[in-house]
Amino acid sequence: MLFRQLFDRESCTYTYLLADEESGDAVLIDPVRELIDRDVQTLQELGLTLRYTLDTHVHADHVTASGLLRQRLGSESVLSARGDVACVDVAVQDGDVIPFGAHRIEVRATPGHTDTCTSYYVPALSAIFTGDALLIRGCGRTDFQQGDPEVLYRSIHEQIFTLPDATWIYPAHDYKGRTVSTVGEEKAHNPRVGGGKTVQEFTAIMDNLNLAPPQKLHEAVPANQRCGLPLPQDGG
Repeated sequence: MLFRQLFDRESCTYTYLLADEESGDAVLIDPVRELIDRDVQTLQELGLTLRYTLDTHVHADHVTASGLLRQRLGSESVLSARGDVACVDVAVQDGDVIPFGAHRIEVRATPGHTDTCTSYYVPALSAIFTGDALLIRGCGRTDFQQGDPEVLYRSIHEQIFTLPDATWIYPAHDYKGRTVSTVGEEKAHNPRVGGGKTVQEFTAIMDNLNLAPPQKLHEAVPANQRCGLPLPQDGG
């Protein structure tokens, strides 16, 4: 399987390209609107056909490129059904499978940061793409946009920490230059949710982060509910 990790410097967002090399079928996880030309160029240079764009949740810090990629390349957008986002082509639920070429992506619902948070497990890579639910030595905040620390704790422990310790973890963001972790590392060393912390300890940590709102919150959330497409212009 072809695999590339791409990066947006402004929002520190990772976009992931996965492709079946024999068929050329490809998917993008968490594409960023401002970097659509980079992603299209990469697909063209590698001779790939984009089948799906997968968003891990309705983001609050950047705008997805899923709608524009659909217009340009004919790909289908994928997002949790819990978002009730009308523009989405494939609304997925826990346990669904997304095929591309000879490979498959398993959908694991991981709400708690937002209702729509979804992690995507790829058996062929022994990797899970965790969005904001679980970050490297951190996790998504739970103080807005349907956040709930107890729900997030269960999501991480039941949907991610149950995977083999050697499973690779690829998050949606990293702010310190880290690119990958493993389930075993996060279970042992994640300061918020690892080290055997109880749900009560985790909740106390999350309730006292006192973080500033994301800079693009009021722009990004409504835009992502339109799959990143601009608002239609008012007529005459």
